[in-house]
Amino acid sequence: MHVQEWLETVPAVAVYALVGLVIGLESLGIPLPGEIILVSSALLASQQGHIDPVVLGASATAGAIVGDSIGYAIGRKGGRPLLAWLGKKFPKHFSEGHIATAERSFEKWGMWAVFFGRFVALLRIFAGPLAGVLRMPYWKFLIANVLGGIVWAGGTTAVIYYVGIVAESWLKRFSWLGLVAAVLVGLTSMLVLKRRAKKAGQTLEATEA
Repeated sequence: MHVQEWLETVPAVAVYALVGLVIGLESLGIPLPGEIILVSSALLASQQGHIDPVVLGASATAGAIVGDSIGYAIGRKGGRPLLAWLGKKFPKHFSEGHIATAERSFEKWGMWAVFFGRFVALLRIFAGPLAGVLRMPYWKFLIANVLGGIVWAGGTTAVIYYVGIVAESWLKRFSWLGLVAAVLVGLTSMLVLKRRAKKAGQTLEATEA
């Protein structure tokens, strides 16, 4: 069976659920490839008419906001012992060095660390739990969480979706090679977005200093 024909058999609701679930779990503090899943699904939406990019973006946004909120609640209840436990379970992601780096980001940027953390893989995992551990006021966390979820998830979906539309002419014969090429183009676009977010964060840091 041709790859395109196989992809057309994947129910749209399954794609929405997978994206929301993976991004939600990643935002909660579990190291998962949420960004890769979102980029791949947005590219798939650009090639498969039965997947609605608006619903896809909404699913990703909901997963991001809900996951971060649950992570915040867990972090607030678990405190420092939770970070120590995560360090033992996931030493690669929750090492003392990574936690210290994330904590410095929170000290410098405050609630904006939650917002800009959406664009950085390390902070995306830490943001919710660490905000809870540091007892950031929930209203501040919620504002940054919602704005960050909308801009990151919605923006990523829109950018990658339109990249796929533009590339449709050379991806008409959808194949695994074409998919790999498209993912590379999409990831390059995301790197540009991340650089802009990083510059914005540095500007904010300079202003606060």
